[in-house]
Amino acid sequence: MMTFDDFRTFAKANFPELTPEQTRMFRSMEALYKDWNSKINVISRKDMDGFYDHHVLHSLAIAAYLKSQRPEDLSFANASILDLGTGGGFPGIPLAILFPEAKFTLCDSVRKKTLVAESVAGELGLDNVKVVNARAESLEEIYDYVVTRAVASLEQVCGWTRGKYTRSLICLKGGDINTEISDAMRRWKLPKGSVSTWPVNSWLADEYFDGKFVIEASAPIKNKG
Repeated sequence: MMTFDDFRTFAKANFPELTPEQTRMFRSMEALYKDWNSKINVISRKDMDGFYDHHVLHSLAIAAYLKSQRPEDLSFANASILDLGTGGGFPGIPLAILFPEAKFTLCDSVRKKTLVAESVAGELGLDNVKVVNARAESLEEIYDYVVTRAVASLEQVCGWTRGKYTRSLICLKGGDINTEISDAMRRWKLPKGSVSTWPVNSWLADEYFDGKFVIEASAPIKNKG
């Protein structure tokens, strides 16, 4: 499993703009989550040893995808981003550390999970993070992007987030993604070529990431379906 020093070396190589303050935040995350995990099972306790690779870097795979696919695009810089079904703060908190100029709203319907995300964001001093305990359908704001990590099927997520974003929906997913994409495209009449996939193991060479993908739907859904 990856130690913090391993993480720091890998992150700095991939995101050379990382500052000492951002590195400090990433270092602090592990202790904060270990403390919360002793009270609430936010991260599988058997997986805490894989905190930096299975959770932090997995979240940052969204940033690696954007960087690899359109490096000329500032992407999340100054954007507003909704993290739907954030749980204890993934992928939102690692992304908020990496993109301090973006504004993140971390949303989950389970109150005890949003308490964790709110506490961790506060302890880290992330003033670009707002945490809300709500269902996505109840949110009135429209965001530039929506991100999710293993929340539900792509078809469901597309339905929950229709009318909520102007640029794209970016999901960290595993499983039978071809069927999910086909179902979502048919249900929501997504244009051909509007859904992109990127294997996480092209960036993180670990068998844990085999079959895990970044999926981006670049056609905002406005119809009622």
